Amino acid sequence: MELKEDERIDDLLADRSMQIIQSPTKFAFSIDAVLLSDFATVPRTKGKILDLCTGNAVIPLLLSRRSKVPITGVEIQERLYDMGCRSIALNQLNERVDMIHGDLKDMPDHFKNNKFDLVTVNPPYFQTENKNHHNYNEYLTIARHEIYCTLEDVIQSCSKLVKSGGKVAMVHRPSRFVDIVTLFRQYKIEPKRVRFVYPKKGKEANILLIEGMRDGNPDLKMLPPLYSFDEEGNYTTELEGILYGRKE
Repeated sequence: MELKEDERIDDLLADRSMQIIQSPTKFAFSIDAVLLSDFATVPRTKGKILDLCTGNAVIPLLLSRRSKVPITGVEIQERLYDMGCRSIALNQLNERVDMIHGDLKDMPDHFKNNKFDLVTVNPPYFQTENKNHHNYNEYLTIARHEIYCTLEDVIQSCSKLVKSGGKVAMVHRPSRFVDIVTLFRQYKIEPKRVRFVYPKKGKEANILLIEGMRDGNPDLKMLPPLYSFDEEGNYTTELEGILYGRKE
């Protein structure tokens, strides 16, 4: 497999038999992507999945372990898209996982009435309008800041792309929880499951996992908290299981 510049091939944490192309200066996946792929309610044998803001295709690769359905990743940055395509080929998953180089806002017109059973998204988190607060690295700035899409753009697109009764799963920051719930309902996605992730007991949550159903009835379940580290600074048993391969 051809590598470019400072790219490297890493094992996927959750499955040592799978590998992914990463770059410390362009894109490398974070724990957020692993948590989302574990949290989402995945169609196992029927249907199809769409992952927006897919980066180097880490979530499609992880979801391919849990599901046999076709999975499509969408990425606006050409270099990240290329990394994702090569990562899919590296794992010999081209027949089941594919990539689209494009803007998530254009995907409803692209797919038209072709709806998905699950839409996952790890969107840019930060609203920072002051460019001085952006990363000096253009790739990271686009991935982390609302440069090409706002939270409303993301949720509106998800609503148009998921079928009635289908699921939308997102990872974000707890500070945007109220905004996300408000926009979910505005675009007919009923919040169904929420889980907060904490660095350790006694600390504020730093990751939000939320899943909604298109045209669903009100029935929100607040799941137990997930703690990342124990008092000794080691991964908790639950997080370690998620990161390093809990078998289902």
